[in-house]
Amino acid sequence: MATTASKYPQHYDDDEDDDDEFEDDDDDDEPSRPLPAGSAEDRLEAAVGPDLARAATVPELLRAAAAAGERLRRLGAFESVSITLDTAPPGVPADARGGAVVVLVDVTEARGRAAGGLGVFANTETRSCSVEGSLRFKNLFGYCETWDASGLLGLDQTMELNVGAIIPRIGPIPTPLMARVSFLSEDWLKSSLREHLMGVSVGLLSTMNYNLAYNLSWKTIIDPARLSSSSIRDQLEHSLLSSIKYTYKIDQRDSSIRPTCGYAFLSSSQVGGLAPDSKNTRFVRQEFDLRVAMPLGVWNGALNAGVAAGVIHPLVTGSTGSISSLPERFYLGGNKSLVCRLGGPSSLLGFKSRGLGPTDSQACAPKNSENAAPISPELDALGGDIAVTAFADLSFDLPLKPLRELGIHGHAFVSAGNHAKFTERDIRGFSVTEFLKTFRSSAGFGVVVPTRLFRIEMNYCHILKQFDNDRAKTGIQFNFSSP
Repeated sequence: MATTASKYPQHYDDDEDDDDEFEDDDDDDEPSRPLPAGSAEDRLEAAVGPDLARAATVPELLRAAAAAGERLRRLGAFESVSITLDTAPPGVPADARGGAVVVLVDVTEARGRAAGGLGVFANTETRSCSVEGSLRFKNLFGYCETWDASGLLGLDQTMELNVGAIIPRIGPIPTPLMARVSFLSEDWLKSSLREHLMGVSVGLLSTMNYNLAYNLSWKTIIDPARLSSSSIRDQLEHSLLSSIKYTYKIDQRDSSIRPTCGYAFLSSSQVGGLAPDSKNTRFVRQEFDLRVAMPLGVWNGALNAGVAAGVIHPLVTGSTGSISSLPERFYLGGNKSLVCRLGGPSSLLGFKSRGLGPTDSQACAPKNSENAAPISPELDALGGDIAVTAFADLSFDLPLKPLRELGIHGHAFVSAGNHAKFTERDIRGFSVTEFLKTFRSSAGFGVVVPTRLFRIEMNYCHILKQFDNDRAKTGIQFNFSSP
């Protein structure tokens, strides 16, 4: 069976109809203008793909048409997409496989579609609030591209700006084109340090599950109060991070806000120190994250379980052996959802951000007067070169019908994790048994309010196990987590 494709008409009206049947142009109030040859039409044909022309049977043709329509919809550049299969008009020759089929693709293009948001969020951990905003433009120049910008300004002197663009894979472009510029300035909680970061990230290869990106960042760690510990003082300098990162991600869960079935897996490998002047940012980093969701069949309940692990091996040797860069180490704790985030070990409910693991005492602050009592020094979190976290989360519907209709549900959870230094000297004396014995853990329950953009949790956390110098607290916590 041979297939032929007609010219793809493009509409410029505001028709929101998403019907799957082809609409005749003669019925439109405003005639459609054809796409210029060699430009938008070529990109449209490339997005449709060659499978329609290769189909040899009717079932193959139907599957190819459905797949082509889905690809066009995923581009997000069209208000409506419809593909119609029709018999060829008289005079179209048939090949040896049978009669010819005409494929009619009708799309209504959406130009410059914009979306944005602005919100004020409270962080109970830092006792401060922040203003966050985002703006996104879709198909601004007609290449199905996405332009986005986001920003955060916090009362704790945290500022973050991100601007990026994504052009999907079309025609001669072998892979989606991605580029992002970012700026970050933040204070490390309960620490004398302040971090500044300016970076550029460029996507080299991207598919549905694979991503290869290059990152170039200029980082600065400063100590305005000059109170940093001796372990951190050596890293108070500028550093250049030139790295390449490969990520494999698959997410088969039915939802990232409230998953009830499916699984998700992420593996990321990063090599830092590609530039000649990368100083102490030469390392190899590997992370894994596995999530599983199982339905229980009662009260719409589901059991979510996950385990994440990461290790960083520094390639720079100092006076005490190999030393990893301070910002690249693993830090555990913080009020982040156990379920949503898929990106390696980090969250441990009930513990403050960077609130557990190896620490070092800061320099003592000067006394206000001679008779004043000495001030006990704060502790600087040193992070770890190896980290492991695990959790289990049981979600269930609440008995009140109005809450169920809004998606508000309850959950109970338990989480555990630990991290440790893993330098050359530590490897020789590293004990897996001791590492497992020093796991920190917490448990609790709460109410979850899911929204379209993020997940709000109001939890009561109880610390099951902690050690000296850990910053943890039993009580009520609030957190906002995006998928």
